[in-house]
Amino acid sequence: MTQAEIKLCSLLLQEHFGEIVEKIGVHLIRTGSQPLRVIAHDTGTSLDQVKKALCVLVQHNLVSYQVHKRGVVEYEAQCSRVLRMLRYPRYIYTTKTLYSDTGELIVEELLLNGKLTMSTVVKKVADRLTETMEDGKTMDYAEVSNTFVRLADTHFVQRCPSVPTTENSDPGPPPPAPTLVINEKDMYLVPKLSLIGKGKRRRSSDEDAAGEPKAKRPKHTTDNKEPIPDDGIYWQANLDRFHQHFRDQAIVSAVANRMDQTSSEIVRTMLRMSEITTSSSAAFTQPLSSNEIFRSLPVGYNISKQVLDQYLTLLADDPLEFVGKSGDSGGGMYVINLHKALASLATATLESVVQERFGSRCARIFRLVLQKKHLEQKQVEDFAMIPAKEAKDMLYKMLSENFISLQVGCQ
Repeated sequence: MTQAEIKLCSLLLQEHFGEIVEKIGVHLIRTGSQPLRVIAHDTGTSLDQVKKALCVLVQHNLVSYQVHKRGVVEYEAQCSRVLRMLRYPRYIYTTKTLYSDTGELIVEELLLNGKLTMSTVVKKVADRLTETMEDGKTMDYAEVSNTFVRLADTHFVQRCPSVPTTENSDPGPPPPAPTLVINEKDMYLVPKLSLIGKGKRRRSSDEDAAGEPKAKRPKHTTDNKEPIPDDGIYWQANLDRFHQHFRDQAIVSAVANRMDQTSSEIVRTMLRMSEITTSSSAAFTQPLSSNEIFRSLPVGYNISKQVLDQYLTLLADDPLEFVGKSGDSGGGMYVINLHKALASLATATLESVVQERFGSRCARIFRLVLQKKHLEQKQVEDFAMIPAKEAKDMLYKMLSENFISLQVGCQ
């Protein structure tokens, strides 16, 4: 990592978790994986404080651990995961636009706490929503639970790996650290819970008015705790799914800018149909027939099947190749070329950066080099139709800023 990235990680950890967690986290970022006692010795921090800091970092998926053959447990910082904390507001806002205030608070609670059981999330969110309602109105647990199920169905939240039951029943000595596993088919399986109840309002103002100190109030709830119905099943926000959603939105926006709103809506429908069945790292979406796409278009979107086929043909023939045809069954099978789309979006961003920094003539040269891969200076002058002196100056500017590179050919 660069020094700037390490400094950013340091500021993020300090802002969210405080100085001790920041010290331990940055130490692991700088040194790589280390065992507990080495971390305590190198940072000059007590073992107890290091353990608590590591618990916080592991809880938020910012540190992972691995048991080596000698039985030593080493901890390693997940730098990219720390940097993703910058996007927390965007994740929360995205959920708000898709699943209203209830979805927003569910994801916010998971991001704030790292991992939580579904029942805990539902109760926390119901209480928070009840606080914002008018007097006499409350939020039902069932409504929050339904939104949680929708988030799991669309993979925005997922189960955390857990300790297998066989490991718990092993009579031998416990391992140095538990091995966490998750079955892929259970990753988005929501437990069947009958959560009955409504959100509660805080009564702190009424209690304070009674004049009774908080420390001396009898604790009625601690001695008689009800068993948690989904104990051991923890959930976390699926950040990769959010990034997949951002990618899909960028592709839809690019199609709308290049063609029209109807084309973008067709592409949006195809992406929505493939969002769960296609891996975020896949090069293409699953093939979709023209008939399936027609049936899945938003209600009230009045275009005929014939017009849809014309749009799909137009999208497939476009030079950008965002949409490709993969067969003729079902009225024609179509896919979205995700890698090609992302490459085109990245290229467009690079060209706009070059144009902003160096001007339109430099952008023309940069676009030529991108298309042709390799060009001599004389070829650049001829193809871009720019005088030799100006072309030389522009090439030197972009070379000095590392936007293009120089390759010396062998005779």
